[in-house]
Amino acid sequence: MKYRVTHTTEFTYEARVGLCYNEARLLPRDLPNQRILTAGLQIEPVPYDYYERLDYFGNRTAYFSIQQPHDQLFVTANSEIETNAIKLPAEAGILAWEMARERLRNTRSAEVLDASQFVLDSPTVVVNDLILDYAMLSFSPGQPLIDAVTDLMQRIFHEFNYDPEFSTIATPLKDVLEHRSGVCQDFAHLAIGCLRSMGLAARYVSGYIETEPPPGEERLVGADASHAWFSAYLPEYGWLDFDPTNNQLPGERYISVAWGRDFADVTPLKGVAFGSGEHELKVSVDVLAIE
Repeated sequence: MKYRVTHTTEFTYEARVGLCYNEARLLPRDLPNQRILTAGLQIEPVPYDYYERLDYFGNRTAYFSIQQPHDQLFVTANSEIETNAIKLPAEAGILAWEMARERLRNTRSAEVLDASQFVLDSPTVVVNDLILDYAMLSFSPGQPLIDAVTDLMQRIFHEFNYDPEFSTIATPLKDVLEHRSGVCQDFAHLAIGCLRSMGLAARYVSGYIETEPPPGEERLVGADASHAWFSAYLPEYGWLDFDPTNNQLPGERYISVAWGRDFADVTPLKGVAFGSGEHELKVSVDVLAIE
């Protein structure tokens, strides 16, 4: 599949801003199942300086500053991407979760050592007894890792209510568990915490998913949104994505932008503005399948 993604972020400031510094993770990654055809940022006002690098996790990261008075800031990421589905070998499906945990603990290959950092707590995902108790219901002895994680994904989908009004970036996982509500970010964080509580490696993935309008309705430009899911690590086979919000394994309709330990590592756009007072934020995302 080929897609054109337009992600626009608009800041309107209460008072004029004289200076701002920003960091953006809005440009998709090149991956075995994802080829970037074009990708770039359009910024207004024109930045005083701009440069890109790969961050610690290999995400494309842009840094820029605006050093002139301005009332608004527009950042638009335009990307064209070609995606393909990934198929793991059939034997990957029989690896028991206990064996995966054992290999994470005792194998010293570069790949496993890199994955091991995703077993540890992170700023937004801190394991506790409540998370462990919830996780253990999906991890029965000897169960294949893929089956256990699939069961966890399905439980989150069926037992939690998708409610954009319930949570914010700062809502702790204990509240998400207690109220059984949240959004894709919360569900990804919960699943990650569950896997880590079992000694397994899991990471947070940000990106987009192609959505379709209800039957009989026209597609609305800009009505899509950023999405989040998680990946579980299978030693010797690699990372496998799971989407608890939609109860499915992400395929070619998914576009990966960045990954890290949790949302804090992949924030799409953040920065510091001097002299702004309050501000209004608007975000518009459009994911369009193209020939």
